Amino acid sequence: MALILSLETSTTVCSVALHNNGKLVASAEMHKEQSHASKLAVLIDQVVKLADIPMSAIQAIAVSEGPGSYTGLRIGVSTAKGLCFALGIPLLSVSTLSLLAKQIQLKAILDNAWLCPMIDARRMEVYCQIFDSEINVLRPIEAKVIDEESFRESLSDHKIIFFGDGAAKCKSVITHSNAFFISDIVPSAKELGFLASEKFSRNEFENLVTFEPFYLKEFLIKKPADKDSAVANKIS
Repeated sequence: MALILSLETSTTVCSVALHNNGKLVASAEMHKEQSHASKLAVLIDQVVKLADIPMSAIQAIAVSEGPGSYTGLRIGVSTAKGLCFALGIPLLSVSTLSLLAKQIQLKAILDNAWLCPMIDARRMEVYCQIFDSEINVLRPIEAKVIDEESFRESLSDHKIIFFGDGAAKCKSVITHSNAFFISDIVPSAKELGFLASEKFSRNEFENLVTFEPFYLKEFLIKKPADKDSAVANKIS
């Protein structure tokens, strides 16, 4: 086990946590859109000061790898890699959807239901994945446009809990009796550090040179129809 600093920037919430041997030491978070670039370094400084430790004592940096906001993931990963290079320590990454599933599992309200974390991908699209109650992967990660038929086959045989910042907009569309929704669940560095500690013990480190966030979908910039049109439209 080790002293691990964790950064979570995949959604509108920006959070930082420090874990020692898998136990939370200090944490801080900011619930404000588009604050990651200006506030991530501030949160890191707050957490290190709260823990009363020097940066040189940190043994690894963990980061949420995605999917999620293109801009948020890019900021988190670039900051994490910069700290790893500066401190000469390894990088750990955790799937954002696995992280969300773990957060629900820790709430102990599963009742053998399947878990479907959802991250908002704009309009009626979400990034999602299905796990069992032990966080075993049942379905691969996908970018899914939600309609009345979504998950119908799975819901016919299993209770499924939907959660994450993409789930709220799906509640009025997925109306099967086996569909349950939990609100106000966002990825958190508090649980990220717990999962990262497990990966540290297994030496599951990332290559600092080649590691990139898992965006799932490319960052899209549409050319304007004419010179008077908007400069760009983007999905993040």
